[in-house]
Amino acid sequence: MIKMGEKAGTVMCQVLTDEGKQNGDLIVLTSDSRGSGSLVPFSTALPRQIVEVGIAEQDLVTISAGLAHSGKRTFAVSPASFLTMRSIEQVKVDVTYSDANVKLIGISGGNSYSVLGSTHHSLQDLAITRALPNLEVYMPSDQYQTAALFKYLAHSDVPAYVRIGKKVLPDIYANEAAAFSQPGHAKRGSSR
Repeated sequence: MIKMGEKAGTVMCQVLTDEGKQNGDLIVLTSDSRGSGSLVPFSTALPRQIVEVGIAEQDLVTISAGLAHSGKRTFAVSPASFLTMRSIEQVKVDVTYSDANVKLIGISGGNSYSVLGSTHHSLQDLAITRALPNLEVYMPSDQYQTAALFKYLAHSDVPAYVRIGKKVLPDIYANEAAAFSQPGHAKRGSSR
């Protein structure tokens, strides 16, 4: 029987809330994505550590980069289709070329926004982000890999792009240690 885990957004929010309570320099920025990004608990717990820029993805990336250059650990959360296509020039110049410590979180990846049409689908995001220098690219597979990845990202100084979906995924791994240990190394799922 397949065990279903938590939504990636829920896990991301919990990890960022825990890490944000320990580090006041951890800042989450959204482009009108607080609800769809599962960030309401974060904004309630840490209202001074969330910035809402509205529907302005290019500004989201540039502000995140500016804050990162000022010593903040920024997580820019926006629908993947808009974060990687509307603001790709800012991602390239302000984040990757500048080696800014920005974590770009593309929510509702793939065709999670199916009924909203092709403008909301992110089918090229992984291809375009993998083509950029100085950018780690991730797509966590279950709740354990998501938790371990975001704990790593909260302490990493390297720019990264993470694509997460909206749906609950089945658990592949037995725990966080089995799911993720270091970037760039694949892990086999547990056979339970």
